Amino acid sequence: MIKSFFAKIYAGIVARQVYKWADDPVNTQEKVFHNLLKSARNTAFGSDHNFSEIMDYESYKKKVPVRDYEGLKDYIERIRSGEKNVLWKGKPIYFAKTSGTTSGAKYIPISKESMPYQIAAAKEALLLYIAETGNADFVDGKMIFLQGSPEIEDNERIKTGRLSGIVAHYVPKYLQKNRLPSWETNCIEDWEEKVDAIVKETVVEDMRLISGIPSWVQMYFEKLIRHKGKKVSEIFPNFKLFVYGGVNYEPYRQNMEDLIGTKVDSIELFPASEGFFAYQDRQQKDSDSDKGMLLLLNSGIFYEFIAADDFFNDNPERISIKDVKLGVNYVLIISTNAGLWSYNIGDTVAFTSLSPYRVIVTGRIKHFISAFGEHVIGKEVEESIQHASKISGALIKEFTVAPQVNPKDGVLPYHEWFIEFEKEPADLESFANELDKEMQHQNSYYFDLLQGNILQRLIIRRVKKNGFDQYMRSIGKLGGQNKIPRLSNDRKIADQLTTLID
Repeated sequence: MIKSFFAKIYAGIVARQVYKWADDPVNTQEKVFHNLLKSARNTAFGSDHNFSEIMDYESYKKKVPVRDYEGLKDYIERIRSGEKNVLWKGKPIYFAKTSGTTSGAKYIPISKESMPYQIAAAKEALLLYIAETGNADFVDGKMIFLQGSPEIEDNERIKTGRLSGIVAHYVPKYLQKNRLPSWETNCIEDWEEKVDAIVKETVVEDMRLISGIPSWVQMYFEKLIRHKGKKVSEIFPNFKLFVYGGVNYEPYRQNMEDLIGTKVDSIELFPASEGFFAYQDRQQKDSDSDKGMLLLLNSGIFYEFIAADDFFNDNPERISIKDVKLGVNYVLIISTNAGLWSYNIGDTVAFTSLSPYRVIVTGRIKHFISAFGEHVIGKEVEESIQHASKISGALIKEFTVAPQVNPKDGVLPYHEWFIEFEKEPADLESFANELDKEMQHQNSYYFDLLQGNILQRLIIRRVKKNGFDQYMRSIGKLGGQNKIPRLSNDRKIADQLTTLID
């Protein structure tokens, strides 16, 4: 009770601080921009790109091109070799190791300046929830964070580990007694063994806040229910808050609420190894402008945006926060106080509000289907399957979509949907029709291709129970921060999933 009392007071103070900079977004970003350039002026990267001559954003764009990891890799290898003052002053305190696709393992620098923001953002999200709702009871109970191993490789140069593992070392002391699972359980590498251990450890506790990627929390809930034979809300009657990130929760929401047995509040986060970009600051969503996550403009990150439709053109237009528009799908470009400069993180966002600036994550710039020029994005397939599920009463556990460009028997090409149902629709044909109609509504190019007999209606493949888990296990990515891509423009995932369909 004492913790929750003081949490409410503190939450009001933090909320006022947050909305102070949120109400002055352009000046806030200007200050971040100039502080970044000043701090990195004498680095190797700053010297190579004449930071001392950059006076404003327009000159910055001329001197610093947009890069992905491959474009910064030579600089990062110099840091890994022990060189100082390369991308940022001094040396990083950590490398967050992530699995890349084209680059193999990626080593994302985390500096002593950037690390505090990774911690503060998640704390702020919870405090803004308390400030808005007055609900602070969760701080008096247990909290669980489903994440990767906290073990860190401590070599002679720079400590290296997963971001979730690095962050685990910075849990405030006042939360240590409330936090689960135990350190020993969190270090278990095998995901299924780890979740089994978490179930045993938590089933007797007063769990009030649960956090993680929805698909893996779903696995935890299923194991809890099998263990106790009760809904999650019966096992944890004080569980009232679910915190998540990494994927859109909406396709999972109905199934998760069925497992829980009731509705609970949820907070969406947008963290990454490269920085903590946004969090949900509103529970009460009276208008579209209340939806989405508050973009963190005061966290040592300068944001740029490129319209996704123009991204692959020569010299696409780069804009700052003051020129963005509502509803446009943008590629997110960042410059950070850990030494990432005009760095393409691969995520796409759209703004739901410009006062304050709120975003939704619409997908990945490399995760789309455009085998015939339709350029279908993650947001469109997620909203379509959510629509069809609501009408049919189906519950979706997991899904992904790929094009079938060369079908057998001379039939027209189509989009192939691999879906693992928790609860199948009564009529799969009607479900497919609703799904296809909504896809046509979401994407006018897709509509035109069907009308012009270039494509036929989408086809659904039912993935067997736990089939997606089997696939993720087969590629060594079961659990942790790993997630299945919603859609692909090739058949790499689809061809493997064909062995797992009913």
